[in-house]
Amino acid sequence: MARQHPEEPTLAEVTIEEVKAMGKQGLAHPSTKPVLTGGAIGAVAGLVLPVVSWPVGLLAGAAIALYSRVKR
Repeated sequence: MARQHPEEPTLAEVTIEEVKAMGKQGLAHPSTKPVLTGGAIGAVAGLVLPVVSWPVGLLAGAAIALYSRVKR
């Protein structure tokens, strides 16, 4: 008889849980500072690049940092 394995959570589910935990724990959560740093780097890149505005850069930088934290 084959053992049934519970399905692993999807990347979206893991990301949502990570964001919720970051919201609850604030700066005490280990992912908060790297995500904020990624957002800041993205915002600076958005200021320098003529095609991208700083809010788009901020969101992109934060999203990339969050993705790299969750993907591990």
